[in-house]
Amino acid sequence: MTSPRPLRAPLRAPVRTLPLVALAFTAACAAPQASRQTAPVAAVSPVEVGIIAINDFHGALEPPKASVDAPGPDGKPIAVPAGGGAWLASAVDSIKAKHPNNVVVAAGDLTSASQLASSLHLDEPAVGVMNRIGLEFNAVGNHEFDRGPTELLRLQNGGCEKNTRLQPCQLEQFKGATYKYLAAATYKADGTTLFPATGLKTFGSGANRVTVGFVGLSLKTVPLLVSPNQLKGLTFGDEAEAINRAIPVLKAEGADAVVVLIHQGGTTTAKDPDSCEGFTGDIKPILDRLNPGVDLVVSGHTHWQYVCQYGQSGDGSPILLTSGGVYGKLVTDITLTIDPATHKVVAKKAHNVIVQSPGYASARGDVPNTTAYPQFQPRADVAEYVAGYVKDAKGLIERPVGKLSGPAAKGGSEGNTGGDLGNLIADSQLAGAKPAGSQIAFTNPFGIRAPIDPAADGTVTFGQVYAVEPFNNELVTMTLTGEQVRAVIEDGLDDDGAKQVLSPSSGLKFTYDMRRPSRSRVVSLTLNGKPVDPAAKYRVTAVNFLAEGGDGFATFKQGTDVERGMIDNEAFQEWLAAVPVRQVPKENRAVRLDK
Repeated sequence: MTSPRPLRAPLRAPVRTLPLVALAFTAACAAPQASRQTAPVAAVSPVEVGIIAINDFHGALEPPKASVDAPGPDGKPIAVPAGGGAWLASAVDSIKAKHPNNVVVAAGDLTSASQLASSLHLDEPAVGVMNRIGLEFNAVGNHEFDRGPTELLRLQNGGCEKNTRLQPCQLEQFKGATYKYLAAATYKADGTTLFPATGLKTFGSGANRVTVGFVGLSLKTVPLLVSPNQLKGLTFGDEAEAINRAIPVLKAEGADAVVVLIHQGGTTTAKDPDSCEGFTGDIKPILDRLNPGVDLVVSGHTHWQYVCQYGQSGDGSPILLTSGGVYGKLVTDITLTIDPATHKVVAKKAHNVIVQSPGYASARGDVPNTTAYPQFQPRADVAEYVAGYVKDAKGLIERPVGKLSGPAAKGGSEGNTGGDLGNLIADSQLAGAKPAGSQIAFTNPFGIRAPIDPAADGTVTFGQVYAVEPFNNELVTMTLTGEQVRAVIEDGLDDDGAKQVLSPSSGLKFTYDMRRPSRSRVVSLTLNGKPVDPAAKYRVTAVNFLAEGGDGFATFKQGTDVERGMIDNEAFQEWLAAVPVRQVPKENRAVRLDK
């Protein structure tokens, strides 16, 4: 088995021939003689290659106190506790043991929006965990750009250059990722890609030699998901076009199978990690435009899990499409069977393996272990490595910052409404921006990264707050007209991109109807019980990501008299600490009329 290699200049595919079976013959002479015959050469057999895939790890060094819904013994869904770097390592090892020919790959967002122990160390330990499980290729996701391309290049190449507010190399000399980042559709100013577009890995030798080619890429909407200040000098191209360009290049390099690693995905309606029931999502139009030649697509971004035989690849065979959820709770065991004689994939299958880790208790109830699925044990070397970083961050993680009256979480099964937690965050940002004259604050549900489950006495720790808001965004207060305030809300409800219902601060309420035409779905809008005047001016606060037009909220960029303020999670901590027990605001400030 050879090591993975990045794309070289295109080469002609090597000519491969099948061994010839020697012919038996006898000497032509009068006296009888024994015949001589060579031993027959065994026929070439198909070669199985195990593709072991993950996505959206998000620096989940420890079990995230989260579960996977899966069918129980009676067929009804059960919650299986899952995740954690050391448990993920053991799960990957168990799958490697099944596949003598194997490669570990990822579909992006391995870093950022991470657990505190990883985030405070600039996700160096997340990279360290991936190195230890043997990851070889990773498509760059949107969150990997959160700290800018220079810091992302440091994660690849190593070193201790300081590119952010945090200090790198706090516990060790950071050597960088041993795996290769791939970014086929991310271009620098000179037109070259930020990272290689493709990579190859070869298995076996002689007539049984097979090569798998990989193309990796981000979603083209990265500029809507990352602060524009972090993306200067970069452009993001069309995903299908980049994949279609890569297919013949990989084939020319000798690839027998083509695997796409893409940080884009979909969702299903199923409670089975291996189901594709009700599949939908932004990856569908990308898949529908692919040229023949793609065998497997490993996807991510939506934090969903599925195994799909999707459509046709153009040559008559279905594309196998997979995704492994989020936080290392699942790892996808994929088998490609390749015929070395025809250089084609003749069979493919996949299964999402639940990384069952210790059960846990929370304010929402206990999630115990189950015998319905294997329970993995933490791999000792990874557990020891993670423990060092957790210990270094422990004092800060466990520091109490205030008390809440109960749990707070986002609303809606799709996570596109802020719920009680959205209200709470918006109120904290309104309070934090009072010196700038703020009257209204908005927070976006997609920016809320975890629920808060306080301790029995209501205590909330810094670690919990940081898990909710891990990006260290600044509060930005601006002046908008009432008409623009309405347009900001419409930005989240229109038909351009994913829909989000902004969570408003106390005093602002609106109703909306999704049956109405795009850009006219807000039915009513009031502030402190009075209709918002379209011509009046209001001071409005949002984090800098939104203020710069992130997540498609372009109207924020029209704001004037802009003032930058404190960090969002610092405002949240101050809000919690300002009273003995902060009440969770249960009111429905954004009311949908068509449900």
